Amino acid sequence: MAQRRLKILVLGSKGRLGSSLLGSLASKHDVIGFGRHDLNLLWDPERIKTSLREVSFDVLINAAGDTSVDHSETREKDSLAANAVGPEAAAQVCQDRGAKMYQISTDYVFGGDGDAPLSEEDPTHPVQVYGTTKLTGERKVLAACPSALVTRISWLFGGNKNSFPDRILEMALSDTAVSAVADKWSSPTSVEDLVGWLTFLMEERPLAEGHIHLCNSGSCCWQEYGQYALDVAAELGLPLKSLNVEPIGLKDVTNFVAARPRYTVLNTHRFQETTGIIPRHWRQALRDYILTRYSKEG
Repeated sequence: MAQRRLKILVLGSKGRLGSSLLGSLASKHDVIGFGRHDLNLLWDPERIKTSLREVSFDVLINAAGDTSVDHSETREKDSLAANAVGPEAAAQVCQDRGAKMYQISTDYVFGGDGDAPLSEEDPTHPVQVYGTTKLTGERKVLAACPSALVTRISWLFGGNKNSFPDRILEMALSDTAVSAVADKWSSPTSVEDLVGWLTFLMEERPLAEGHIHLCNSGSCCWQEYGQYALDVAAELGLPLKSLNVEPIGLKDVTNFVAARPRYTVLNTHRFQETTGIIPRHWRQALRDYILTRYSKEG
């Protein structure tokens, strides 16, 4: 049976995830992308609703919001609007017209005190404004539109913007000293893989609702994450001035404004049970990304 062509609206279409979704979905669905100038989640909720009511869609993916952890800490009102109040308005429109909503959230809704991968049912306890506003957004979206699916993701890389592994490579290409935190753990997530998982959920499991964790398998600290990026880059023959990422402690990072949770590795068992898909290991996903982006042939 042919796949039904969906009318999909992506909020945050200029960002890493939003732009990747547009590029991937456009070949088989009718996709509209809204950037900040088209719809800003800082707008008054009624203005947001009016803007959305003028658009025809049966799926809305909210990949927009305030994603800067430190910015959120110093501008709580704006962060709450972008991450909670605005998404709630979008969810109300989805509920009114019977559209499916996908709200992108974060592993930072967890406090990070444990040492076992976190399931969707584990207690949330954000330790900074960013996580608090994202958690508030999750709750407001699901209260307004119970059929919505809140997807928590972590350490996203790839797409049209530099991310942690790219910044590590940039430092290693220009500096002999590279370091990263070795006592904070989570799961890197390939934006390419994430787009595939979201697409499968939209097309094949549209009734999935509530919360679901999406990330690549395995876990690591920032230092291990960065070191593997350098290892793959060295195989490619990139002119690295540093081949090692030295470990430092989270407490030694003095330029962070907001607190960071220590351990937020996500358990993806619900996603695996819902879809039958087992996410590939983050090392394989990162290796493919670096080989594609940085090889002389790529």
